[in-house]
Amino acid sequence: MVKSLVTVPPSSPARFGFESLPRFITDAGERASKRTLEFFTANIRNRNTRHAYARAVGRFADWCERRKFALGDVEPVVVAAYVEELCACYEPPTVKQHLAAVRMLFDYLVVGQVVPMNPASSVRGPRHVVKKGKTLVLSGAEARGLLDSIDTSDIAGLRDRALIGLMMYSFARVSAAVGMDVEDYAVRGKRCWFRLREKGGKHHEVPAHHNAIEYLDAYVESAGNSGDRKSPLFRTVDPRGELSGRRMTRNDALRMVKRRASRAGLPADTCCHSFRATGITAYLENGGTIENAQAIAAHESPRTTKLYDRTSDEITLDEEERIII
Repeated sequence: MVKSLVTVPPSSPARFGFESLPRFITDAGERASKRTLEFFTANIRNRNTRHAYARAVGRFADWCERRKFALGDVEPVVVAAYVEELCACYEPPTVKQHLAAVRMLFDYLVVGQVVPMNPASSVRGPRHVVKKGKTLVLSGAEARGLLDSIDTSDIAGLRDRALIGLMMYSFARVSAAVGMDVEDYAVRGKRCWFRLREKGGKHHEVPAHHNAIEYLDAYVESAGNSGDRKSPLFRTVDPRGELSGRRMTRNDALRMVKRRASRAGLPADTCCHSFRATGITAYLENGGTIENAQAIAAHESPRTTKLYDRTSDEITLDEEERIII
């Protein structure tokens, strides 16, 4: 399946082998197989996107194979039927992602002169309009309670408080936070700054909040790795309770957050993204602007930032009493 090809480094394409691809692709010939491999290795650079699109294309290929459709047989009505089936199983955002993966692959095959036209280009996905994000936002008291509940008598507690504080006070994505090296937390002039590697390989610098500085300084001092500037900033803890040399992953961070949130009595759906949403909401509640929140969060559009703004979620009794009948 396509999923197997994303586990091999793109630097060694010979290791992929055409047998890794679905029969739906390989039956169309060597050119189709090679072009598909290029799509996943050379065209898609983000690893997470590569995995998601591989799963989507693999599912579509399986669906076509079961119905005896060859690559050259796929027409808009075939893709439309597939999307209709997806709509019965998945939420609109997932369906739209699957359609986008199929559409982009066929675009790549058209450019490579494998197929004459893109059968997915005219197929519309389900309508999906998001005006408010679904990520859980903590109140100021809940966020403070979580940070204060962490036992910082050991290195794990210092690390966890520093990571949560970083995500909350800098609006950092968890992938950018765990991707930081020691050198990415540094003093420049009279301020401490965070350097975050965001989506698309972009570097984003954010001045550090004084609370985040306190948490990071305590952790870095205890970790004792300030001299190795190229080492991971947030590392896993081994069975002996000591920092290992391995960088934390997003899943490591999520498991930690779930554990800390449970101990603090927070809702079960608290996640890493909650801290980004909580930080943005707290910033806006205290007079911050959407434009500046967008800049801190490194969002391309203010509409994305607005999804995290929960300052208008509660309708007050005074507003209800304005209804005079």
